[in-house]
Amino acid sequence: MAEAYIVAAARTPGGRRKGQLAGWHPADLGAEALNAVVDRSGIDPAVVDDVIVGCVTQGGEQTWAFGRNCVLASKLPESVPAVTIDRQCGSSQQAVQFAAQAVMSGTQDVVIAAGSESMTRVPLGTNYNLYTQAGIGEGAVSQRIKDKYGIEEFSQFVGAQMIADKYGFSREQLDAFSLESHRRAAAATQAGAFEAELIKLPIMTEDGPGTATRDEGIRYDASMEALAGLKTLSEGGVITAGNASQICDGSAAVLVVSEQALKTHNLTPIARVHQFAVTAGDPVIMLEEPTAATRRVLERAGMKMEDIDLFECNEAFASVVLAWLRNTGADPEKVNVNGGGIALGHPLGASGAKLTATLIHGLRARGKRFGLQTMCEGGGIANATIYEAL
Repeated sequence: MAEAYIVAAARTPGGRRKGQLAGWHPADLGAEALNAVVDRSGIDPAVVDDVIVGCVTQGGEQTWAFGRNCVLASKLPESVPAVTIDRQCGSSQQAVQFAAQAVMSGTQDVVIAAGSESMTRVPLGTNYNLYTQAGIGEGAVSQRIKDKYGIEEFSQFVGAQMIADKYGFSREQLDAFSLESHRRAAAATQAGAFEAELIKLPIMTEDGPGTATRDEGIRYDASMEALAGLKTLSEGGVITAGNASQICDGSAAVLVVSEQALKTHNLTPIARVHQFAVTAGDPVIMLEEPTAATRRVLERAGMKMEDIDLFECNEAFASVVLAWLRNTGADPEKVNVNGGGIALGHPLGASGAKLTATLIHGLRARGKRFGLQTMCEGGGIANATIYEAL
């Protein structure tokens, strides 16, 4: 089978809600990620066959052919097409997998997979809340689905608590995991570990002028005492804002090419897409599916957990990653080594490509070979991708 190579992978720093990236229109934010991978690869932007952009909350500034708008706001010529996809939090990880499929099939040679999300300017849920508040429709969950699953709505927050209950995770365990995420992210930032993947952007808010050069959500003074002081999301529960991913603005992109494109355009690969999978399960507990996706992709690759050098398991909630660790037996010292979404932020549709950039650059910095990326997604879905650093 033909191979799919990655020649560039980059991400913006994470911006907190109403923070350093709040002044950026999300299409312009996405455009900066597209520009970055074109510049870093040295490829002629006119030879890009397609652009696949992940975005979850497709409302307001993130509508009207959002992926196409990212292209139009970029240095790519208007002859380059684009499409917007939504596989919830895995949207841009799926974009990478779709790009790889296009290249491996031989139907395209140069595809950019990207994601962009401004959770400041297009808050989570507004793409359906505004409709229901206006009396248009009855929401995303039909009565047939409600009857089938015995619920009134699907909730990631309920799912995260259900996982904590199922595995018996205490508030202290979740907070300890979260504290370690901040500590790892702080150490990585101070050591310059993210430099190779970051796209530095001007700050276009009243707090400027300045440049966004670091992830804004890291709490360098995080402590168990501070985390313990946060209110739980439900009475008697253990999920808090401190042991869940941060609201975040950001974008990321990955340039995927064929072997022929490497030769034709004199490109240097930094990684290869080794194997990928997507699975689906219980939509009520919702966030437990990374376990199944991980097992599926390892089986397809003929590999075992111990064959993987580094893992990125998205920190939507601490309970999600702790359950995945318990189920897979992954070495915690290989998982989210530079912190995760709890500290760095989770810009929804951009997170898949963001984690790809972090994983590939992390492997290369350590001289390691194989990395596995997975994340939970709305509806009980999960993607898993194995990369080989080159």
